[in-house]
Amino acid sequence: MPNRGWFWNIAHVVTLLLAVLCLAPVSVFADKAQTAVDLSGTAIDPLTDITNKAVVLIFVSSECPISNRYAPEIRRLHERFSADGMKFWLVYPNADDSPPAIRQHTNDYKFACAPLRDPAHLLVKRAKATVTPEAAVFLSDGRLAYHGRIDNRNVSFGKERPEATQHDLQDVLEAIASGKQPTGVSTRAIGCYIAER
Repeated sequence: MPNRGWFWNIAHVVTLLLAVLCLAPVSVFADKAQTAVDLSGTAIDPLTDITNKAVVLIFVSSECPISNRYAPEIRRLHERFSADGMKFWLVYPNADDSPPAIRQHTNDYKFACAPLRDPAHLLVKRAKATVTPEAAVFLSDGRLAYHGRIDNRNVSFGKERPEATQHDLQDVLEAIASGKQPTGVSTRAIGCYIAER
């Protein structure tokens, strides 16, 4: 009859080796799993230690036509409110938006705000975002002041006004720039759904 002690020793060694191999990648990527990443793969949490009046996250997708039609408005808001102490980030929540695709997208649409990838949807959850395009505004203390549409140009999916009559994101940013601190404001955004993970 074979020696059982020998068998159990080998089994323990194999189990230990498998545990080390399985846990090593987890520890290497644990920090990145806690936040979004920039295009070089560096973990960035735009909502930690906010030094601006507000942080504006705008969720976009390179493949969403509704999101892409908002590029001029996003550029206008960024240009106008950056000088008032607002930090803008473009957040790409779809895993299909690779760093090369995002670089191409930001170049094609002449975006000046810094892009972030959020394939784990950590920022999506914190901002309560459901579609692209959608905006979220966080105050300097980390509170969510606004989330929802940029404006009311889109009435429903596939139905659009010639131009917006309500400028929700602009109104919130103007209030913050003038010293007011709106919190808990939300509107329903119309756009391309962010696929659930």
